[in-house]
Amino acid sequence: MVKLSLVQIIEKTFFTTALTVFYCLSIHSQTTENQVDVVVNREMKERKIPGLQVAIVQNGKIIVNKSYGIAYVQDNIPVQTNSVFAINSITKVFTGTAIIQLAEAGKIDIAAPVSNYLDILPESWSKVTIKQLLTHTSGLPDVLQLMDPETGGFGTYKNEKAVWEKLITLPMNFTPGERFSYNQTNGDLLGKIIEIYSGKKFVEKFEEQFDTADMKHTVFGDSRDVIPHMAPTYFWRTALDGNSLSEPKLINNYFEFPYFRRTSSGLNSTSEDLAKWVIALTSGKLLSKASLEMMWQPSKFNNGKQTPWALGWGMNKFRPKHRAVGMSGGGRSAFLIYPDDDLSVIVLTNLGGSYPEDFLEELAGIYNSDIIKSDPVTLLRTTLREIGFDKAISFTEKEKKSNPYFVSDEFELNEWAYRLAAKEQNQEALEIFKLNVHLFPHSWNAYDSYGEILLKTGDEKKAVEMYQKSVELNPKNEHGIRVLQSIQKK
Repeated sequence: MVKLSLVQIIEKTFFTTALTVFYCLSIHSQTTENQVDVVVNREMKERKIPGLQVAIVQNGKIIVNKSYGIAYVQDNIPVQTNSVFAINSITKVFTGTAIIQLAEAGKIDIAAPVSNYLDILPESWSKVTIKQLLTHTSGLPDVLQLMDPETGGFGTYKNEKAVWEKLITLPMNFTPGERFSYNQTNGDLLGKIIEIYSGKKFVEKFEEQFDTADMKHTVFGDSRDVIPHMAPTYFWRTALDGNSLSEPKLINNYFEFPYFRRTSSGLNSTSEDLAKWVIALTSGKLLSKASLEMMWQPSKFNNGKQTPWALGWGMNKFRPKHRAVGMSGGGRSAFLIYPDDDLSVIVLTNLGGSYPEDFLEELAGIYNSDIIKSDPVTLLRTTLREIGFDKAISFTEKEKKSNPYFVSDEFELNEWAYRLAAKEQNQEALEIFKLNVHLFPHSWNAYDSYGEILLKTGDEKKAVEMYQKSVELNPKNEHGIRVLQSIQKK
């Protein structure tokens, strides 16, 4: 028997312990990655997603960077880490960051009217602030009113000058700061401010962010541009050329983003590039920590209530525990950052209407199980999948009593229900709209949305009751008034 010295014993013990720790960490990593695979493969199958990328950032490092499925369906080309996906409205967080950089440099004041910085606005727009552009509370007419819905181009309006000459003649939709309305005009005006006060084309200003984060595959462009490794976007359609199809058909998506609109929706990227940008942003390379926190705070309506958007960020979880900020784009790409958990999840797909935002928090929950319990929508989604959507109200009431972090958000529930309806999961959507009315009985918008799904599912009598209640709560609800008038004319 060989006797070991104390030093040898210590060295052997350390080596054995290190091996054990390494083995355990390796097993944990494999287990979590396997869980990611399970969720992603399930969602791809259910949503019929051809191709997908996922990246997960934890403690300032990319710990998952995976590709799934087919990028280019026509030739069966698989998704790779350098496959480039359209990220659409995720572009807006880059725009918001560029605006806050200008504010940080003292070149603009986001609380000031836009008219202080641009001299092209009509008098009726003069009180709109930069902050209201960032939070979609401006009340401006939406430039998309002039767009060709088939291409995203502007048809008879041959150039930007013609578009703006027409746009500024349109009336305001509401008093600035009065309510929320998602609006692409906001991003277009922010782009003009970026160019004037940075002294650079906004493309160049954005490229500074790309260079800082080492984003090698992120570019502006649309269907007209030749982009290396581009994964085209597809849609499932049940009707074409006015004719119903016997079964859904996968079609190509064609889209145009004229230059002046690209601050709203014009970027294409990879999940790895977005993960690098998240790391650069959260580590202080793009903004100071103070500016970052300011950008992620919810704004206020004129009545003092909280808006759903932060400054340029539209998918937010303003909750006391496991708060999250992020953005979705085109119903095909989405990401969330958990600032207090040092965790981020990015999912990009090539299917319009796939809504990966629905399962981001489930993926985050693999790395921190408390996250699912803290998010009512994710907890509802994962639970109702098992017990049935008709149990939505009873489960919610039970959870409210036992889970102090189960604080429902009307806007989030409404958005989720509309996404369910868009996928023709009408019964599930109906139960969530019904839950929203139950939770927010004084919300005219909750009744309006519930009435909409009731009409879609054929319950006209109950739909009329909901629209009447909505109009009673908000006599200015023009949509509800029009629907009631159309039903009465039958």
